[in-house]
Amino acid sequence: MAAPILRCVREQLKRVTFVPVPRRHRHKKKWAATEPKFPANRLALQKFDMTYSVQFGDLWPSIRISLLSEPKYGALVNNFAAWDNVSAKLEQLSARDFVNDAMSHWELEPESGHSSAPSSACSPNLQCFTFARGNVSRFPPARLGNLGVMDYYLLDAASLLPVLALGLQPGDIVLDLCAAPGGKTLALLQTGCCRNLAANDLSTSRTGGLQKVLHSYVPQDIREGNRVRVTSWDGRKWGELEGDTYDRVLVDVPCTTDRHSLREEENNIFQRSRKKERQMLPMLQVQLLAAGLLATKPGGHVVYSTCSLSHLQNEYVVQGTMELLANQYSIKVQVEDMSHFRKLFMDTFCFFPSCQVGELVVPNLMANFGPMYFCKMQRLT
Repeated sequence: MAAPILRCVREQLKRVTFVPVPRRHRHKKKWAATEPKFPANRLALQKFDMTYSVQFGDLWPSIRISLLSEPKYGALVNNFAAWDNVSAKLEQLSARDFVNDAMSHWELEPESGHSSAPSSACSPNLQCFTFARGNVSRFPPARLGNLGVMDYYLLDAASLLPVLALGLQPGDIVLDLCAAPGGKTLALLQTGCCRNLAANDLSTSRTGGLQKVLHSYVPQDIREGNRVRVTSWDGRKWGELEGDTYDRVLVDVPCTTDRHSLREEENNIFQRSRKKERQMLPMLQVQLLAAGLLATKPGGHVVYSTCSLSHLQNEYVVQGTMELLANQYSIKVQVEDMSHFRKLFMDTFCFFPSCQVGELVVPNLMANFGPMYFCKMQRLT
């Protein structure tokens, strides 16, 4: 029975003329496209395991689990609101103002070698409440106060350290070179020291978010006066645009945002499409820090900061930028010793003890803030 069927099929096939398929119409099945996509946060963890296990050694497992866990927040009191009432309400939650607590507990101890509280080295008038170590309570969302602005701003409390380190003085002309999303810009305004504040970010969508923060927390007369200017310029060119202008400059650069990269898929710099952007980050960071230093008056101060653990984005950027300015512009820059900050705030944050320059807050389950790297520099010439 099968033989006659086969003969019939062969006869039919002889009568069929096969036309070759043009190359452009050929389709080769790409098996990789059918495989599940490798999420960006998994790729970030893989990269961090390879690099940070070498950089931090035995500390890495503790930092790793903290990065993957729920972060802690601080509540930055809005001095433009009824701040005394706000502080009282936060105290009722058993939170404490870590800034003023640290200042008040800094006592003269001859055997430790430190003197009185270094209040002059810290930007003034900042109140930020946190819960004690090991307390994982969360602050309720901020509310609109009686004065028409929000009561407090929730942020990673470690992100306040670069603003404190900048050491603002009354009448300073200040630049926040990479200002969005706006937490540090808001903190700069809370000090009451800014005669003029330029808040810049290259992304117009991000400066839009910054404007919303200012609108929610800062009174209209301050926002719309000459005190605050929001721009969307290329920060790398700021030294050419406004060189030798500012008393204090904050350069909080784009980075790998380590905690975000492990916890969020959206806008993750470890997406495969952003590989080149990620590889170019240290160069961008050097360009931005150099521009910030060029925009600073001789004698002025700059704080460089990231929310990355990577020494390639932290110490190496600082050292590379100093060499660049010395060689190309004959500008001398000096790194300031910030070890007193480590002593001052050690009850709130966990600091990595072995930075070559600057200070690094590392996440810890008992104090799950950061990562936050910051380094203060003074332009000498």
